[in-house]
Amino acid sequence: MSGFTVDPWDPGYAAALAVENIAELGATSAELVLDIELQPDAWQPVTPAPDAVPPGTLLVADGVRRVDARVWVEDPGAPMPVPGIAASYAAGIVRCGPEGADLAAIEVNRTLISASPHTPEVKTPHATYHPSKAADASFEELSLALQRQVTQLEVDLAVRHRTTSDDLLLVDGPLRGRTHLPRTVGYIKTHHTAYLPPPQSSVVAALAPGQRTPVFLMGTSWRRHAWYVRLPVRSSAPWAGVARCEASAELEPAQVVRLADAVTLALPPLAGVDYKDPRAPQNLVPIGGLEKLLRHHLGDARLLYRSLRTAALG
Repeated sequence: MSGFTVDPWDPGYAAALAVENIAELGATSAELVLDIELQPDAWQPVTPAPDAVPPGTLLVADGVRRVDARVWVEDPGAPMPVPGIAASYAAGIVRCGPEGADLAAIEVNRTLISASPHTPEVKTPHATYHPSKAADASFEELSLALQRQVTQLEVDLAVRHRTTSDDLLLVDGPLRGRTHLPRTVGYIKTHHTAYLPPPQSSVVAALAPGQRTPVFLMGTSWRRHAWYVRLPVRSSAPWAGVARCEASAELEPAQVVRLADAVTLALPPLAGVDYKDPRAPQNLVPIGGLEKLLRHHLGDARLLYRSLRTAALG
């Protein structure tokens, strides 16, 4: 026996048998400290200081993930096979400098994730899926376990490819799991929660391209500094072209303000353009190009799915 079977449903949909998530989610209300840079009643759009300079080198890190198949892992200690996922993921680094951008690194990994301690390594003619363990059998936890591996790969690549003491690392997505990296900023393109109270949120709507909000401290299940920045955009919608940036909560106010100014200067030249990218301008040109390249490196999803089904029969 191979130790696992492949669920016949397309991995882009829910599994044929749903597994309830019994994990209890924490509170989602955010702690806010609004007076890091300006007093809350003095908030206004901020233009970078005259002596502010963009980083000499901007490293852009991104990762992609794909569930190649949903699987069932044979577990002698369980009354029935344990659900899991076979997934491919990749991360890469683009180095942006005065002379343009170049690809610094790409790495691709495959993993088979389940809550079972008997999760096997699966070798196919096209890829090897290495076993890893999730905290429970819910799809939410399997997805989180996969995301942790993507994040760790991004961290490993960033550590290996940082070569100067004045570079700045921009990671696509929240900074969670990477707050220990020096001179690192998380970059969030989409907004699902309005974190700021109405008076401060109105400052976001008032930003001109190349301006940012004052820095504030935000805490949900983890703490970080944050600010909003507006990129060049033709739309007049209140939040058009707005991205949120995150930095370590351990930074001193003066440090994070300098960092915010440097990032605000660095981002506009990299903004996406709407005739090329429907997520422009927030989807920066290096991020869009890197995502496309990484997805190509994941390989043919149909071929990998068929090879997994063949391996399960063996």
